[in-house]
Amino acid sequence: MDFIDVAGLLAVAGAAGWVDAVVGGGGLILIPALLLAFPQLPPAVALGTNKATAIAGTTVAAVTYVRRTKLPRSVALPAALLAVPAAGFGALSASMVPKDWFRPVVMALLVGVAVFVSMRPTFGAVEGADTVSRRKRILVIALAGCGIGFYDGVFGPGTGTFLILAFTGLLSLEFLQSSAMAKVVNVGTNLGALCVFAAQGQVLWTLAAGMAVCNIAGAALGARTALTRGSGFVRAVLLVAVTGMVVKLAFDQFG
Repeated sequence: MDFIDVAGLLAVAGAAGWVDAVVGGGGLILIPALLLAFPQLPPAVALGTNKATAIAGTTVAAVTYVRRTKLPRSVALPAALLAVPAAGFGALSASMVPKDWFRPVVMALLVGVAVFVSMRPTFGAVEGADTVSRRKRILVIALAGCGIGFYDGVFGPGTGTFLILAFTGLLSLEFLQSSAMAKVVNVGTNLGALCVFAAQGQVLWTLAAGMAVCNIAGAALGARTALTRGSGFVRAVLLVAVTGMVVKLAFDQFG
């Protein structure tokens, strides 16, 4: 491995950790960087190495959020536990599902998210006053843990963003609280997928360890920045990240 390539990947891992801690989407930064630095790298190895890196930063971000926000643990923890096997099953199924099926749907969803959030300036700005029913909590747990968890294992881009939107829209939470919950569930999705990739020998552990250190630093900074700046900041970064994801997916699809 060339020193300049490795140094660049370490810097990118730090940036990915910051973005991922705030709104998700770090994989869309780090995976292309891995494939660019090592063109011969199989995509599965890039995905596995990304998961080994991301789980470190995601865990640090989750702990930071949990310590400093009011977290609905009755939803976040069960969803995170369900996300482990769901993401693992998704990772096992990844080779059987054509990625071209996912990209147009995900792009359409992300564009819809951007339009909706842009036209609803109060969405995610304050916590709703309505009491969430038990049935709705179970629905959110199933959607976040099983549905989005499986999606993260089989494809992945936008997982954190979809979790944030699900928690904000269905539980009437602030973006900041939703981002905190997303990180907790994301630890589960990363762990489930990583177990599969590791068992298949698709992780560059030495490189991942170095990138994990930088990812942790970026994630810790990102979580603290979001906590300091509040939901308005998370909303702004969310819109920028969604735009970037749409452009990246469109390039992969048509490019």
